[in-house]
Amino acid sequence: MTTATQAVRGGVRARGSRHLAGTGTLLRFCLRRDRLMMPLWVGVIGLMVLSLPNSLKAVYSTPAERADLARQMLTNSSLRATYGPVFSDSLGGLTAWRIGGYAGLFAGIMSLLVVVRHTREEEESGRQELISSAMVGRRAPLTAALLAALVANGVLALLIAGGLAGQGGAGALTLGLGVGGVGMVFATMAAIVAQLTESARLAKGLTGGLLGAAFVLRAAGDSSVNDGSSPLTWVSPLGWLENQRSFAAERWWVLSLFAAAVVIQGAVAYQLAGRRDVGMSFLPTRPGPAEGRLGSAGALAWRLQRGAVLGWSLGFLAAGAAFGGMTKGASDLVGTNEKTRHIIERMGGQSGITDAFLAAMVGMLGMVAALYVVSSVLRLHGEETSQRAEPVLANAVGRSRWAGGHLVIAFGGAALIMLLGGLGLGLGYGHELGAVVGACLVQIPAIWTLGGLAVLLYGVSPRLAPGAWGAAGLALLLGWIGPALDVPQSVMDLSPFGHLPKLPGGDMAWTPVLILLGVAVALTAVGVAGLRRRDMST
Repeated sequence: MTTATQAVRGGVRARGSRHLAGTGTLLRFCLRRDRLMMPLWVGVIGLMVLSLPNSLKAVYSTPAERADLARQMLTNSSLRATYGPVFSDSLGGLTAWRIGGYAGLFAGIMSLLVVVRHTREEEESGRQELISSAMVGRRAPLTAALLAALVANGVLALLIAGGLAGQGGAGALTLGLGVGGVGMVFATMAAIVAQLTESARLAKGLTGGLLGAAFVLRAAGDSSVNDGSSPLTWVSPLGWLENQRSFAAERWWVLSLFAAAVVIQGAVAYQLAGRRDVGMSFLPTRPGPAEGRLGSAGALAWRLQRGAVLGWSLGFLAAGAAFGGMTKGASDLVGTNEKTRHIIERMGGQSGITDAFLAAMVGMLGMVAALYVVSSVLRLHGEETSQRAEPVLANAVGRSRWAGGHLVIAFGGAALIMLLGGLGLGLGYGHELGAVVGACLVQIPAIWTLGGLAVLLYGVSPRLAPGAWGAAGLALLLGWIGPALDVPQSVMDLSPFGHLPKLPGGDMAWTPVLILLGVAVALTAVGVAGLRRRDMST
């Protein structure tokens, strides 16, 4: 090798090391910042997956019952659109069918939040410019963010693979790697979008929209055929996950699709990151009008959160319609299995199986809506920590007015998305529109209670604000797997949703509804009072 060649290669290595300088330190910083959020996401997703085999075994105790369930699911297009096709009637195969796609969906959400938080959010807040003034390479922040996402998805994959190994080692490994692969596909996708947009909020919204489109494509493809072979299914990373056929003659080669997508998208993100300045983007924000049109704190809050409200509203309308279509096949899902009937009745009440199924779907919509209200309330925390609240409060705007604008969007938006979810559910079912919409609206006090808890934690001690996610996650987890695991009612009552009447089909009980409304008001009032008295972050 000539001296000139050695010098060229040494220069390339030097430039590469300069671009990645400080990556290890930034990775440790990312993991420290997410020491609560990451374990919570990984734990909840992992527990949802690992708890399912025992739940299925308790309900479908014999191979004949499981085989009958698989046959019924293959003939029901609505259920295929929701969960995908069944490739095996073993406990592992039914677990992959029932929860695999949703585990991948949640892993994608976790990953995009991690990557955007440590890239575009850091630039938007100005912290990245300060960090970059030290010995930090140009691509080190992006690398650290992707490595943090890789750590989270790697731990999740190992947790799933190890926890389901008893159902079949090969199937457990492919399912774990597939769920982690979906997460990394959307992590690298978020890395690209973070280079294109100037706003962290827009980056999350666009990547979340792509994740929603992947779910819709997968659902549309699976509703048309029962073997996952539709081109629409193969376009979606969630479709790749189901077509691995975990616990059913595994297709290991499908993992190469995840690897290729991650490598290609990661390379694009790295190229884009090297071609722009810190804080800039390839799609700059459109300048506003010469004269401002935001005359109040509430108008500013609406301007900041209207995209999220629109996205959640459309998502709930579509989800309600999908759940309504599933209701027509509720009797096929239950069949003659008394254990399944018991679980649905525990979720939805002791009325007829159709009303019980509707009530269970209404409850699921409510528990998911709790995630919206928590995220919307904690937007206050984001505005404060990013220093955007300070110039607003420096004017003739009190803290109560500033917080009130966001809280109206949070609590009013929760009511709106539940209304639209009820409309979608009633229209998809085709009957009892008024009763279904009313049942969805009855969920609002429980949703507002969790929102009030978020206000309390943020107002009294911002460090505790992320704990609101834990409360919402616990409510979702109890509602999702509690009935199947026959969790004692005393534990189910830890969730505010456990106190609501089971509608439609059940008797309306106003006492718990009014009590929850009172609790929500009290929590919110104490939180706002705490906000007025404490120091703001600087």
